[in-house]
Amino acid sequence: MKEKIKSYAFFILTALAVGGLSAFFTRNNMDINNDVLMPPLSPPAILFPIVWTILFILMGISAAMIYNSNAPNNQKSSALLIYALSLAVNFSWNIVFFNLRAFGFAFFWLLFLLFLIVVTIIKYYEINKIAAYLQIPYAIWVTFAGYLTAGIWWLNR
Repeated sequence: MKEKIKSYAFFILTALAVGGLSAFFTRNNMDINNDVLMPPLSPPAILFPIVWTILFILMGISAAMIYNSNAPNNQKSSALLIYALSLAVNFSWNIVFFNLRAFGFAFFWLLFLLFLIVVTIIKYYEINKIAAYLQIPYAIWVTFAGYLTAGIWWLNR
């Protein structure tokens, strides 16, 4: 039981650390509302850290569920590798979008992230359906972020 709690703490804190580090590296460039035209349905800036914190916690919980599952190690490793790659892509998206202001590239990078999330959901589903379902809010939010990114790219070209 103690090992399971440690694994949940590890995966949740790792996901939160990725989000936190990415925010740290882009902190001086995140306030884009005054610099660029925003598409309709753009939420208030305060919503983003709240939503991302919840999503990173859900990602960590589902990764721990996969890690602690009884699935074969190669199946778990494959699923967690795709998840880790998605975290790396997620991390770098903020830098591309906020620091570099490369909105077009950021949109296509986000599509790649969405692809990785869908693959993660599929791989997780083969191991633990609940872990897969916990990734769905992430996929939905990234889809919405794709809309926002495409809108910002279009409106500010």
